[in-house]
Amino acid sequence: SMQAPNGVLDLVVEDEAEAVAAVKTLLAFVQGPAADWTAPDPRMLRHVVPQEPRRAYRMQDLVAGLADEGSVVVLREEYGLAFLTAFARIEGRPVAILANNPEHLGGAIDAAGAAKAAEFAALVEKLRLPLLKLCDTPGFMVGPAAEAEGLVRQAGRLFAECAKLTVPQFTVVTRKAYGLGALAMVSGDAHGQGFTIAWPTGHFGKMGLEGQVRLGHRQELAAIEDPVARQARERELIDALHHRGSPQNAAAFLSVDEVIDPAETRAWIVSGLHAATRA
Repeated sequence: SMQAPNGVLDLVVEDEAEAVAAVKTLLAFVQGPAADWTAPDPRMLRHVVPQEPRRAYRMQDLVAGLADEGSVVVLREEYGLAFLTAFARIEGRPVAILANNPEHLGGAIDAAGAAKAAEFAALVEKLRLPLLKLCDTPGFMVGPAAEAEGLVRQAGRLFAECAKLTVPQFTVVTRKAYGLGALAMVSGDAHGQGFTIAWPTGHFGKMGLEGQVRLGHRQELAAIEDPVARQARERELIDALHHRGSPQNAAAFLSVDEVIDPAETRAWIVSGLHAATRA
């Protein structure tokens, strides 16, 4: 009840027998591919992310749709809730997974989440596991409360640890990719990955669209006296940003390699792992 939420424990089990089994499973991730594996139906990935951009979804469901059945081991599940960190297998090949959690702060990265992700990146580098990153974040948390938790230092740690990575990296933008949070998810360089791809639900921007409009066009909106007209103008500006930040437009400007059918994601990852092995 104490050591799991504060991040001391990586994995909580019921008893000694389950602990031994868990250790064997974890050690196997650094002992090479597994011969036997079963793939989930990739089509289910088309239905994980809601079309309504404000609706949350379970990142665990998305990870389960990518990984071999029964292969996912989630680490530090009760700590740093802004991120999901896990080991898994894809076609028997071991991978590490770092994913934003849209059920916590809408995927925004807070101090505890940044610390957890930085430590996971260092662990992945030590174990020499390929890193798959699933991006759905509006960026880092802002404001006095976030800064009081030491977010500035922890965010810096996250960038530093990701910049040190030499293992193969792959990024999938499932929905939001905003601001410095998105930059952290691609380790500071979208072009330095094995690949950076987006789903049709993906979206790119400097920050949350509503906030960007309300801050950037504050004087213009304040000058509109009619509240209905003001709201209509605000919606017009937000829609323009939404179109500009669509994955198709981002791909055209080389921010991502391709916009893909979610059902093709696992095949992309397998191809990336094969390419990294040959390299």
